[in-house]
Amino acid sequence: MSADLKEASQAAVRLIVAISSRALFDLTESHRIFEAQGVQAYHEYQVAHEAEILEPGVAFPLVRKLMNLNDSLGDRGRVEVILLSRNSSDTGLRVLTSAHHHGLDISRAAFTGGASPYRYVSAFGAHLFLSADPDDVRLALAAGCAAATVLPSSDATPEHDDDQVRIAFDGDAVLFSDEAERLYREQGLAVFNERESAAAHEPLREGPFKGLLVAIHQLQTLFPADASPLRTALVTARGAPSHERVIRTLRAWGIRIDEALFLGGLSKARFLAAFDADIFFDDQTHHCDAARMHVATGHVPHGVANL
Repeated sequence: MSADLKEASQAAVRLIVAISSRALFDLTESHRIFEAQGVQAYHEYQVAHEAEILEPGVAFPLVRKLMNLNDSLGDRGRVEVILLSRNSSDTGLRVLTSAHHHGLDISRAAFTGGASPYRYVSAFGAHLFLSADPDDVRLALAAGCAAATVLPSSDATPEHDDDQVRIAFDGDAVLFSDEAERLYREQGLAVFNERESAAAHEPLREGPFKGLLVAIHQLQTLFPADASPLRTALVTARGAPSHERVIRTLRAWGIRIDEALFLGGLSKARFLAAFDADIFFDDQTHHCDAARMHVATGHVPHGVANL
């Protein structure tokens, strides 16, 4: 195999996740100082406390489990996590020190000194950007990368002790475009169902998270279907008869999704808890607010629900 083909082969089985420091670690106190007292006070606080290890944040358990997949992947593929932070390199020292203390093998980082780091998401080839800053997330989405705002979770949200990574997605405006959602909002459920039934064999256009799902699927193909350390679920408010177009779309994309829950308008929260999701992505804030009481949740500010 030529060097170019070998490199392409390796790239096909990589999953690259970019994450902000506030999504990875609990920076509540230092962020409070930044907002109340400004950049200089924040800088002084971080430098004065740089020997103190930061506590894990909302997305930390997911990141740790993703990186642990490398033990199973060996040389067949790799999950890489990249730190993208508005910190300067000076104040960011504490973040990287904390990552290494917690056993996260993060070797690549961009510290942007207050500027939005979104422009480096594509430069690093990231499939996903997780941040606590909604503005950065919107910029990354506009640049064509899957991105979500990691929401504060309930104190009762459990951590998952097993090694399997379980990722749940909403459908419309996340995996798929918001074309069907727009029709539903404009003309109601009856017209929506009629249109989706008529277009059952017409694949939905892709949404911002299709590329991430493809990257996950490529990693999954390295393992037996019944023994994969990665498991996915579609959790959608759609029900019959609008389910058929979704199933045929995923089939047309050549993507395996492990579980598909067509809830017909039921609340998603208890189903996400039953799936034991490590993270759930949805475009609608009311679904996210309910979900984050049970699982880590990323709000995707995309589509008609976020105009």
